[in-house]
Order: sequence, then structure tokens, then C-alpha cells
Amino acid sequence: MNGADALLSTLVANDVTACFANPGTSEMQFVAALDRQPQMRPVLCLFEGVATGAADGYGRMADKPACTLLHLGPGYGNGVANLHNARRAFTPIVNVIGDHATYHRQYDAPLNSDIATLVKPNSLWAQSAESPDDVPALAAEAVAASYGPPGGPVSLILPADSAWLQTAAAPVIAQRAVRPAPAEAAVGAAATALRKAAKPVVLIGGQACRAEGLAQAARLAAHGVRVISDTFVARQARGAGHFAPARMQYFGEMALQDLDGVDLMVLVGTVTPVAFFAYPDRPSVLVPDGCEVLDFVGRAEDAVAGLSALADALGAPAQGPVQPLKRPDAAPTGALTPQSAGQSVARHLPEGAIICDDSVTSGGGIAVPAMTAAPHEVLALTGGAIGIGLPLAVGAAVAAPDRKVLSLNGDGAGMYTVQALWTIARENLDVTAVVFANNTYRILNIEMTRTGAGQAGPSASKLLDLGDPNIDWVSLAKGLGVPAVRCTTAEEFETAFAAAMAQRGPMFIEAAIR
Repeated sequence: MNGADALLSTLVANDVTACFANPGTSEMQFVAALDRQPQMRPVLCLFEGVATGAADGYGRMADKPACTLLHLGPGYGNGVANLHNARRAFTPIVNVIGDHATYHRQYDAPLNSDIATLVKPNSLWAQSAESPDDVPALAAEAVAASYGPPGGPVSLILPADSAWLQTAAAPVIAQRAVRPAPAEAAVGAAATALRKAAKPVVLIGGQACRAEGLAQAARLAAHGVRVISDTFVARQARGAGHFAPARMQYFGEMALQDLDGVDLMVLVGTVTPVAFFAYPDRPSVLVPDGCEVLDFVGRAEDAVAGLSALADALGAPAQGPVQPLKRPDAAPTGALTPQSAGQSVARHLPEGAIICDDSVTSGGGIAVPAMTAAPHEVLALTGGAIGIGLPLAVGAAVAAPDRKVLSLNGDGAGMYTVQALWTIARENLDVTAVVFANNTYRILNIEMTRTGAGQAGPSASKLLDLGDPNIDWVSLAKGLGVPAVRCTTAEEFETAFAAAMAQRGPMFIEAAIR
């Protein structure tokens, strides 16, 4: 057994059984060892940003880490944007990053880089296995660290000689930490504060937005306490049978207007809300003046247990409000807009579907009618780095092969990681990808004005417009192996989307919206 065998054996022994990979020469021992470890599923991704985003989608749905296989510092660098998103989603991921052999580093070969420094900002834990005997123990440490709580990406650097040299070291089982429930005193303090407040709000995020957390949050709502969620949540239950909290507004001034008069904000599984960006003469912290902020349940604690204990302490009802099943009766007609597309999604989305949402300005048109669609889950863009919708879908489909996956993308976002379509085709994943093509970075046109930069002139428009030429999405998708159709009316989208939901396998829909 060599070091690569020891690594794979340890990963599999710790139930890490999916590898999203874009390997190079320094990773060939790992690649060869895959033939000796059939429990590990290798998935080739044609760009590292797809591999890291897929590992994020897998981890969010499987509640356990996948591993990535990345080629030295540049390969890791190509995957950083979606590792940033994964860090903000607190998704467990074990990055395996190949490195030059330990004795070869001194020669500063062309692909040599300071990998330890590159991985630091987006890694909860990072180590290099300097000998094959170190590999199993470090791999187990990496897996344990990825779980947290609250969890996130970790990085195990594997020099080539540590992979090819022999070792007798046996696999090591990781020791996972358990989320603690909040202390009884904290529950009592939160309950007392809520009773005294004139206009309180409970802000939830992370684990609290899972189905079991929302059920407990609904009890607070039934007791008369307003509950809102973070703007972007890693995994949230939505649709019929689930409690639908309001969402923290994206634009800061709208958020503060919505929170006007709130005198207590209780945090559960999240932190004090701040604006996505700074704007001239506008506040960064989204808490009204005079509002007390109570950090009740931290991200590393058990939010479900905390919400349940708080509801009990307040004497809240055993159950709270949930959304009814109310699909639109009539098929939409006329112009194709995000709103008309949303009507079709709500009509045909199957129960248990997973929506991977990177649809930017089109997202609201889908979210509103989907509130009363069949029960489903949504994976959102947690870190703001667009280009995650298609990779998330890859990972979610690998983790949950019996569930329909719907990937919603803006056209600018879709171009970041369009290579994911090839992996969807190759793995025959049950993914329907929708790109809303408006041929512009619409969100940046909005932000141009909000930042005080003014209206875009001829030169500025060249950096905000995606036309001239328009992207031929159907040709792109078909060229990467995915059946594709272009829709320009609500009727066409209704037909295409209904057909995609009624069949298994890859499908691509270009929604040419107005």
C-alpha cells in the first residue's frame, strides 16, 4: 500500500465516497489508487470551479464531505470562488491538493507555488502530508475538521512522493464533534427578552432553515413572534407543508425599512446582518437604531434544539403555520418573464426537488409562486460569487440521485462554469438547467446607480452588456452533450419545462426573458 492507497482507504472508512476531480501529473498516484478503491466514486470536472462547487452541492445535500482532487496551487486557485461560497455555506469539503515531491520543491519548477498560503483563507484546517506514514492520521483530522461544527472546507496537501512511497499505516477513524444545545440559562434569557420587547424579531439562518428548524420557528410565529431568515441560505425547505419565514431584504435600505421599529433581534444560527456592499451615506449594519441584538444560538450550536426550547419556554403552540399546496391553475401565456417562468415552475416542480439557485435578478419571479409549490429544497448563493448554480446541481444530483434537480442561472453566472454541463451529460444526472438570458449583467446595471457612479455610458456599457454577439446557449449545451431548447414565450417555456420535469436525465432550457 502506498500513500495514495492509505488516503483513499481512510477517506472511505470515514464515509467520504465521492471525489470531484480535475487531476494533473502530481495526482496520478491518487488516480491509479481509485481502481483499487471502488467505493469511491470519481467524477471528472473540466474546470476546478465546477469540482469545488459540486463538492459544495454534495456536502449540503449529503450532510457529509466529498473530496476534491486539485492540481497544485493553480488548480486550487481555479476553484477558489466556489470554495468561498462553500465556506459561507459551512459545507464540509475535503480538498486534496497535489504538490511536487518534497525533494523537488527546492528547484522551484514552473508549477511550484506556496500552496499553504493559497489555501489558508478558505480552509478551516490545512496540513501537508510530508511522508506517507502521516497520511491516514492527517486525512482523519481533515474529515473531522470539515464537520466543524459549523463545518467548512479543509485542505490536505499531498506531495507526490508521499503518494507513491509505501506505508504500513492503517486507516484512522475521525472523531466528530457534536453540536451542543444552548444552555438553559440562554434559553431563559431569550424568552425573557422576547416577553419584554415591544416589537421583536427572530433572525434565523443555517441549520435553523432546514425543515426541522422551520417547524420549530413556526411555533414562534404562531406565538406572535415575527421570524425572518437570512437573505441567502445554504439549504432551506420550501413549498407546501413548510413554514415560510420572511426573508431579510437584499438591499440595505429596504431591509431597514422592513425592520423599522424593531427593538429586539434574536439571532439563531446566524450573526448580525450587514449590507452586501457599502454605499455612500448608507449604513453597513442592518439593525435599526435602538434595537438590542441577542446572540441566542451560535452557528456551532444546535439551532433546532434551541428553537424548540425557546418555543417551549414561551408556551408556544405545538405547531405553527405552514404553506398550503396551491399550484397556479392556468398555464401562463404571452411574454416570457421570470414571473411567467415562475408560474410554470410552481405548476410542474415535483415533490422533493432540489433547486440550485444562481438566478440573480430573475430569482424573485421564481421564489414567490414556488412558496406554495410541491415541497422542495433550495440551495442558495451563500457567498455572492456567481457561477455556482450548475456545479451545485452536479453535486446535489450525485448526493441525491432519486430527486429531480433544477439549476436556475443568470446568463452571466452560467458562463462562469458552463463546463458543468459536460459533467451532467457524462454522469447522466437528473438535472434540468435553466438559463435566464437577458444578455446583460442586470444586477450591475442596478448597482451602477446605487453606488452613486451614475448611468452607464458607451464605454461603461461594454462591461455590463452580454450581447454583440448574443450567447448561443442551445449550441453550447448541445456541444457539451445536453439536449437543449430555446424558449421565447411563456407557452414555449411551459411546454419545455413540463416535459423536462416528466422525464429523467439531463435537459437544458434557455429562457430568453424580457
